Amino acid sequence: MNKQHPRAVQTTCPGFTLAELLVSLGVLALLILLVAQMVNTAATTLRPANKHIDTDTQARVVFDRMALDFAKMLKRTDIDYYLKGPSGYRNPNAHGKGLKLQSGQQGNDQIAFYSEVPGYYPSGSQSPLSLVAYRINSDSNSARYLQLERMGKGLLWNGVSNGTNPNSPYPIAFTTGQIVTTCTNPCPCNGTTGAWAGPWKGAVCNGSNSSDPDYEAIGPGVFRLEYYYLLKDGSIRDVPQAKVNGASVWDFTKTLTANLNGFSDVEAIAVVIAVIDPASRALVYPNGLFDLMSDMADFKNANGLGVGAQKVGDVENNWNLAVQSAAQTGTAGGDPFPPAAASAVRIYNRYFDVRTLADL
Repeated sequence: MNKQHPRAVQTTCPGFTLAELLVSLGVLALLILLVAQMVNTAATTLRPANKHIDTDTQARVVFDRMALDFAKMLKRTDIDYYLKGPSGYRNPNAHGKGLKLQSGQQGNDQIAFYSEVPGYYPSGSQSPLSLVAYRINSDSNSARYLQLERMGKGLLWNGVSNGTNPNSPYPIAFTTGQIVTTCTNPCPCNGTTGAWAGPWKGAVCNGSNSSDPDYEAIGPGVFRLEYYYLLKDGSIRDVPQAKVNGASVWDFTKTLTANLNGFSDVEAIAVVIAVIDPASRALVYPNGLFDLMSDMADFKNANGLGVGAQKVGDVENNWNLAVQSAAQTGTAGGDPFPPAAASAVRIYNRYFDVRTLADL
């Protein structure tokens, strides 16, 4: 019997048919589509979370800095404060200048006070005492327009004056008239005499006139600022003084400092801010945030607004409703506003205890 040589044996390798290749490509395309959909869904879910992380982080930084400043505030009757006063008071009420929005609405608040926290001279050396101030920049020509700014201007304890130039070290003076004296309405920020004759007039001037160069951005995403007072009688008010038998005891002939009486009636200062993340802010046209803050009401017993008992959370609730309305309607202040940007805005508040040692 003849045997075939092994090399003569022919083998064949089965291949894929065209139908099998088409099925494989279809399955592969389906898998790629499913993976892409999962990635897109995850990105859509994480994007708002990342935006909220940005705003949460910024609010925490701002409030932690405020907590240090308020905790070491000098509470005396012989120094200046720049705070909100009652309607019709002759001194400024610490609302942002030039920001009247809706009828009766004053806009962003400002505050200035002395605090035992380190400050800085132009040379960079530290001081154990500062003039501290917070404001939302209202100069539309500034790169920090509608951003929260803080000033910590270093002062000298030894009483040696280098002049009244705000850019030079200046001694702490236990007397009124260092920030403001009297004020007409509107207050002339660009003058050297009268209402803004104090050496620190630039600390409370907001806008293009005489604004202080020592302000620094602390909350680039913070575009709305409001504060009010929790008084020791349990009420919350714009005016840092309790009523006696239901009647105001504010003396309109005296300075704000004299009426304030060293915060003797104040238990805590409540601060409310509105924050937007950088990516969402880039979606808003230049005046968009101004329109949105126009829908965010002042504290209810602020100048020109309603009367009656206010409740904790009224301001925050009003602002949240304004943000939700902008997200749903795509408008703010009567103008278009990106709903995605409105959805990214978050409202925060914190209470800062300002009781004196005698109260503890």
